[in-house]
Amino acid sequence: MRGVSIVGRGTTPFGVHEDNIKTLATTAVTQALDDAALESSAVEAFYLGNFTSGMLEGQELLAPLVADDVGLEDISAMKTEGACASSGIAFHQACQLIAAGVYDVVVVGGVEKMTDVSTERFTQALAAAADATTEQKAGLTFPGFYGLFTSRYIHEYDVKREDISQVAVKNRRNALNNPRARFHESISIKDVMESKPIADPLKLYDCCPAADGAAAVVLAANDVAPSITSDPIKVLATANRTGRSGAYRYDDLTTFQATQSAAKEVYDKADLAPSDVDVVELHDCFSSAEVGDSEDLGFFPKGEGTNAATAGKTEVDGEIPINPSGGLLSKGHPVGATGIGQIYEICLQLDGEHENQVADPQIGLTHNLGGSGTVCTISVLGR
Repeated sequence: MRGVSIVGRGTTPFGVHEDNIKTLATTAVTQALDDAALESSAVEAFYLGNFTSGMLEGQELLAPLVADDVGLEDISAMKTEGACASSGIAFHQACQLIAAGVYDVVVVGGVEKMTDVSTERFTQALAAAADATTEQKAGLTFPGFYGLFTSRYIHEYDVKREDISQVAVKNRRNALNNPRARFHESISIKDVMESKPIADPLKLYDCCPAADGAAAVVLAANDVAPSITSDPIKVLATANRTGRSGAYRYDDLTTFQATQSAAKEVYDKADLAPSDVDVVELHDCFSSAEVGDSEDLGFFPKGEGTNAATAGKTEVDGEIPINPSGGLLSKGHPVGATGIGQIYEICLQLDGEHENQVADPQIGLTHNLGGSGTVCTISVLGR
């Protein structure tokens, strides 16, 4: 199996855009190709992560349309869908195909347009990631699912509800310096606790915002990458695993099997331990999700994620910096773009170019989760 490297990258800011979904995607892909100084004729395949374009924009066949717009002619082009993990899956698939020798150079992107529809329509679209025969019929939304998760976590580990809000405060603070983030205002724990109730015990500021945006990277086989750039970022490992299909299927509602199994796979592939990771962008769709994810990824023992956050261990200058970009909670969550957006942020960290730069990182990890913990992708990048 061949090694894989990232040789180019591009992104739009995450937020509210007037551009349509195709324009957002073409902007990010064009930036990535320009960053790699690569002619479109060198690209052999294009994978685009997206979840709601058909439901919200009435636009399918998105990958071939974007490919044609940016001059990627006569190639394999495919949209991948895995709810919030859509572009993480696209990245994993592209890496696998390069490693297997099918392609030498592949562009991977992610895109979503979410902010110009009603809350009702937006909620209905996101709910399509839940099992239509069970959770959808019961009326359980994803905020509702994570409300259950949060309540169970507080009960199991006897933590203070206010302490979980420290995650939202930290990530909003991290977003202040990030021009790609949707929010640029600080908040306090009091602000979180007094914000609008969403799904008990979660409040508005515990929940990630919808956003529009796109991100893209150019991947190349390690033996090809030096002909494109003198400073490629290595993809040390990727994994894509499935988990439970709904809350009623969990033995332990505070643990996501998909994350744990994907984490074990990437650590084994890269011959690393959690302690070797220097910086993390993980799927903090809710404040309590960051806590649980940090434990499932092996950074802290079960039940210790909240204490780690309140002790400052996950700050930019902490023991294991988590979401220095601001995360989904503050950078925003344009669902199909989130996975590649995380990879973009880690690339900046490894290049020493991030606005919230971690001290000399060598290993970065991204964690992209979809549905009710139903699918997970994890990637490990390094120098």
